Amino acid sequence: MTETILVINAGSSSIKFQLFDAADGTLPVRLRGQIEGIGTTPRLVAQGGNVLLPPESGDGVPGALAFLGAWLRERLGGAMPVAVGHRVVHGGPAYDRHMAVDDAVIGTLETYVPLAPLHQPNNLAPIRAIRKLLPDVLQVACFDTAFHRHHSELADRYAIPDALHREGVRRYGFHGLSYEYIARRLPDLAPGIAGGRVVVAHLGSGASMCAIRDGHSIDSTMGFTALDGLPMGTRPGQLDPGVVLYLMGKGMDARAIERLLYHDCGLKGLSGISNDVRDLLASTDPRAKLALDCFVYRASLAIGALAAAMEGIDGLVFTAGIGERAPAIRKAIAERARWLGVDLDEAANTANALCITTPDSRVKGWVIPTDEERMIALHTHAIRRRHRSA
Repeated sequence: MTETILVINAGSSSIKFQLFDAADGTLPVRLRGQIEGIGTTPRLVAQGGNVLLPPESGDGVPGALAFLGAWLRERLGGAMPVAVGHRVVHGGPAYDRHMAVDDAVIGTLETYVPLAPLHQPNNLAPIRAIRKLLPDVLQVACFDTAFHRHHSELADRYAIPDALHREGVRRYGFHGLSYEYIARRLPDLAPGIAGGRVVVAHLGSGASMCAIRDGHSIDSTMGFTALDGLPMGTRPGQLDPGVVLYLMGKGMDARAIERLLYHDCGLKGLSGISNDVRDLLASTDPRAKLALDCFVYRASLAIGALAAAMEGIDGLVFTAGIGERAPAIRKAIAERARWLGVDLDEAANTANALCITTPDSRVKGWVIPTDEERMIALHTHAIRRRHRSA
C-alpha cells in the first residue's frame, strides 16, 4: 500500500490540503483540495471539481478535519497518511528550522500567537485536532520564519535596548516557505541568476519581498510580525510606531488597534472598496488607483532597498497570486525599477511568460509560480526519514 504525506495549510475559514505519494523523494501529488466555509457552510472542494458537504458537526476546524480524515480513508482504502506537515507562520526565537511536533513544541508555539494573531491560532488548530484524532501520526511544523533565520545581525536587529532583543524582539521575516521554493527552482528555471543577487516579490493578499543571494535569504521586508513592509490586502505595511501611540492616545485599546492593523488597512483601507487587486484594477474609482499606486510605489522602494542589502541585483522574480497573475502590477513595478536595469518585454509580461524581460535586459525578470505545500512535503518527508533511521 502506497505511503502518503498530508500537507495542511489552515486559515481562519478554510483548510487547504495536498496529499503526496511518499514512496520516493519526488513526492508526486495524488490529491489536492480544500475545505471552505468553516464556521458557516462548510464544503469540501477536491481535485476534479467534486463538492461534498460535511455533516453539520458544529465543531469548526476539528469537525472539518474529522470529515477530511474519513473522506481520505475512503479514497486510500482505509489507510491514513504516514505523516502530516503544517504551515506555521511564526517559529519565534526558539525554532530556526522545521520541527517534529510534540506537546512541548505546541506549548512554545502558542506563546507566539500575539506575534501572528491572524495566522498562528489557525495554524495550530489542526495540529491539536490531529493529535487527538491520530496521536501516533508524525506531525511536522514548517515555519515561514525558518528560511530567514540566518540573516546577519545588522539585518535583524532593531535599534532598541539589548534586553528586548534577547527576549526575541527582532526582525524575523515571513513567506519563507515560498522563498525557499523559488530559491530551489532557480537553478532549473533561471540558471543565469540562481547563484547571483535576486529580489523575489511574493505578492498576494499578504505581500513581502526578499533579497536572496546564492540561494540564501539576506534580508526581507517583513520584520517582527507580518504587519511590516509592503502594503497588503488588509495590512498597512511599514508604519511609524508613533501612529500606534496616537491611536492609544485617542482611547483605542490593544484589541481595537490589532483589528485595525490586521483587517482594515492596506489596499482595503486606502481604497475603501476592496482588498482584492482584481477588483481595484477593474474599478474606475480614483481611490482604487490610489491604492494600487501606493502598492507599486512601496514595492519599487523595497526593490532598491533589498538591492542595496546585496550591493547589487541580477534578477527580479514575481510570485504568489498578484505576482503570478497581475501583468499590470508587474509592469508598473518593473517600470519603476528600470533605473536598476530592468527592461520589460511587454508582450511576454502580458502573456505571463516565464521570463518577462528583453534579451538585453541587465536585470532579468521572471514569473515563477510558488508551491509552499511542496516545500512542506519535502521537509516532512526528510524529518520522517530521520526519525525512522534514529
